[in-house]
Order: sequence, then structure tokens, then C-alpha cells
Amino acid sequence: MAESTDMEQLLNSFKKFAIHGDTKATGKDMNGKNWAKLCKDCKVIDGKSVTGTDVDIVFTKVKAKTSRVITYEEFQRALEELAPKRFKGKSKEEALKSIHQLIEGKEPTNAGVTKVAKTGAVDRLTDTTKYTGSHKERFDDSGKGKGKAGREELVENTGYVGAYKNAGTYEEKTKDN
Repeated sequence: MAESTDMEQLLNSFKKFAIHGDTKATGKDMNGKNWAKLCKDCKVIDGKSVTGTDVDIVFTKVKAKTSRVITYEEFQRALEELAPKRFKGKSKEEALKSIHQLIEGKEPTNAGVTKVAKTGAVDRLTDTTKYTGSHKERFDDSGKGKGKAGREELVENTGYVGAYKNAGTYEEKTKDN
């Protein structure tokens, strides 16, 4: 009973890695890039006894000549090829069981995905207290944007040009005469 659930977990891991990064993937077969990612994420590649090149060679060996993908059965054959190399000193069955344990229940990780930069330059550029001129008018004292009110040019219909200093003095001049 325990072996059937282990194989089920292995199949689930295979499917998750098979569809990783490919919106059209069905999960029935896995390409070479995802095979390499599975081996790297599940620590099948240890850098000493199993390298990325070994993984690529095994992939090429188990897949059909004209195919670019491997099925679940070919995937299991590939693990059988890698197991004795990864776990030297163990019997073939023990090595295969150990390699299955590395993979069971694992999912693709998103290590190395681009994160939001938090460097001095970005902080300086987004600090609204240092804005000047017309850009300063778009934010209130707390640094929150004013929205459309900060972008709209408000028009005063007084009859005077925008920066005219003596606005509103015409009436006083005409009374004196």
C-alpha cells in the first residue's frame, strides 16, 4: 500500500514539473528543460557524482529518437539510470528508492525570480518629499497622490492672465478717474 502512494506522489511531482513554465503542457510528457529543473530542484544533481551534463545525457538516452519529450515510463527509466550514479555503494533497488524519495511530493521552486528592487536609487526616485515644481503639486503632505486633482490645471475665469500681479485692481483704477 505504501508503495502505491509513493508512486502516486512521484507521478504528481512528474506532472507538476512537466507543466511548469508551459501553458500548453498537459502533464503527460516532460521536456528536457523541465527534466533538468526537476533534477536540480530535487537535489538529484549534487555537483559531484551527478552533474547537469549527466542529466542531459540520460534524458537523450531514454527519449525516443525523434521525440523532444519523455513520458512517465521514460522518466522512470531515466531515474533508474541516474540512481546508481547518485547513490554509490547502495544496491540498485536501494538507490532507486532513495532517488524516488528525493523527488516525491516536490514542486518546482521559483528561486531566482525577479524581485522588486529596493536600492537607494529607487527609494530616491519614489520619495515624494524631494519632488519639486509641478510634480510636487501632485502629492499631499503625507506623500499620497492627489489623483486627478493633482494633474488637472484649475482655470480661474477672472479675465486676467495666469501670473498677472495686479489682478483685481482695474476697478480701483477706473473709480479714481
